[in-house]
Amino acid sequence: MIVITTPTGGIGRQVLDNVLDALGARDDGPALRVIARDPGRLTARTRERAEVFQGSHADPEVLGAACEGADQVFWLVPPAPGADSVEGHFRDFTLPLCEVIARRDVARVVAVSSLGRGVAKDAGPISASLAMDDRIAATGVHYRALCPPFLMENLLGQAAALRDTGEFRMAYAADRVLRTCATADIAATAARLLLDDSWTGRADVPLVGPDDLTPEGMAEVLADVLGRPVRVRETTPEAYKASALRFGASESGAQGLADMASAMDAQGFYGAAEPSTPDTASTSFGRWCEEVLRPATLA
Repeated sequence: MIVITTPTGGIGRQVLDNVLDALGARDDGPALRVIARDPGRLTARTRERAEVFQGSHADPEVLGAACEGADQVFWLVPPAPGADSVEGHFRDFTLPLCEVIARRDVARVVAVSSLGRGVAKDAGPISASLAMDDRIAATGVHYRALCPPFLMENLLGQAAALRDTGEFRMAYAADRVLRTCATADIAATAARLLLDDSWTGRADVPLVGPDDLTPEGMAEVLADVLGRPVRVRETTPEAYKASALRFGASESGAQGLADMASAMDAQGFYGAAEPSTPDTASTSFGRWCEEVLRPATLA
């Protein structure tokens, strides 16, 4: 039995598609369950192949029912910039999972976390996700934490600005290497682990793309792909916080994003010291720009 959370989200949807592709029409494959707030957003293929549990995976009753007898669980705490507390948001999702694990209803968990273990301090959502790992692993469940750096998809929110002004903003030194990862690589690795019942224990799985680009280097790649001049405007964590507040984030959520930006820049856990991991993250920034960002910019 495989349980997938966030099946309509940016990463969870891709995990689900990969698992469905791998299972195909097999009658001997594992059963599949999904937890969805809005089942109407699920594809027809998913509704035909998977048992659907409506609700939030932070709800102990929904999670407990969906995970009863589960062999593998894909776990992702959805972003909630409007939450009263970043740490509280992660805790509210994670504690029900730990309770389910304690009842021995779950054998293995594959979760989306972050690079930065042992380095990241006071890093907002990054620190919260690393604390989540420790809390889940402490239950003794077999655990794999998927640990990407900066997600390429973070730039999709600036597609309109790239189209209209040829500019994107980043609260990170423009001349310092920033390691990246495409969500497709996270999803592919997650699906592979979910379909493998041989791994045991706890381990981090780094997902670091093949590039060693700075934001200025990213601008050069974008210029080539979009066929127009592109520049990066270096901004500050304070400006990042102000922007998040304008878009409806809570004070805690906006401060968490600012703390994350400050920690990324000052502590270097997404920087050049992190080696690429071609086995888990093969997508280059240029390829992602061609396949994902360029169509979004032109839309």
